[in-house]
Amino acid sequence: MNNKFLELINPSSKAKDYLLGLVLILLCFVVVGQIPLLLISFYFGGVGLNELTEQVDLNLLFVIILFPFIVGFGTLLLTNKYIHKLNFKSLFTSRDKFDWKRFWFSFSVWGVVLVLFFIFSFLMDGNIYFQPNWGTFIFLFLISFAILPIQTTFEELLFRSYLFKMFGLVLRRGLGTVLITGTLFGLMHGANPEVEKIGQILLVFYIANGLFLGLMVLMDEGLELSMGYHAVNNIFAALIVTNDWQAFHTDALFLDKNLPDFGMESILTLLVVQPLLLFLFSKKYKWKNWKEKLFSKLEYPKND
Repeated sequence: MNNKFLELINPSSKAKDYLLGLVLILLCFVVVGQIPLLLISFYFGGVGLNELTEQVDLNLLFVIILFPFIVGFGTLLLTNKYIHKLNFKSLFTSRDKFDWKRFWFSFSVWGVVLVLFFIFSFLMDGNIYFQPNWGTFIFLFLISFAILPIQTTFEELLFRSYLFKMFGLVLRRGLGTVLITGTLFGLMHGANPEVEKIGQILLVFYIANGLFLGLMVLMDEGLELSMGYHAVNNIFAALIVTNDWQAFHTDALFLDKNLPDFGMESILTLLVVQPLLLFLFSKKYKWKNWKEKLFSKLEYPKND
């Protein structure tokens, strides 16, 4: 087998089954998941999200914003069980069980990098202010570690498990699967407010991140590393530093009052840090057969 994770599907599953499941997942995400936000917006006179940040407790609004991801997560699990008739683990890893050591290693490594980036920015920049609101921070902390990982896990499951396997069935090549799912992952972020503020160049950053995470999953044959990376990235954005123009506006410890821009940190992440992380993971976890996993035709089990 070229890739145990990509080929970990029900032998009777077809691409149309994944397409049906995808429609159900997105319908529940968009329709059911948005109900709390629509209700609270209606309660305050139909105002937009920016206006709600001034009228609603930020922690409550944060949970409401995360609610569609909780709905999507549950729907995806049910789709995997009842449409594809696969077990819970098959969505996450090709290993005998979920490797938490991999998850926490990726979580820790990227977390350290984020802290170092932030310390440098804080020391060199006079527009980042320490503004703790301890009365709300403890609740934000609980939300960030209890609910926010559901959001990041849902995105990983959708793009680098469910769509991975769907496009794997169609394309039969690992590289094509990484390219398409990575691009879709980036384009999904096109509706984020920071894209409007910074410009379309930010989509390049998001697409590159999708390709980076997809390569990790393809080579490591599981979601553990990408889940750890994604989780700490969003937890850091929610807890440590916030601003008035990103998707997550919270009572974080620090407020960044800089104007939106595509800064050196983003460039270094794409051109230096992420390639180094791929190198580190490849050595630690002994990734081999890059050429085979990227270019060889996937072989799926036959339905007897």
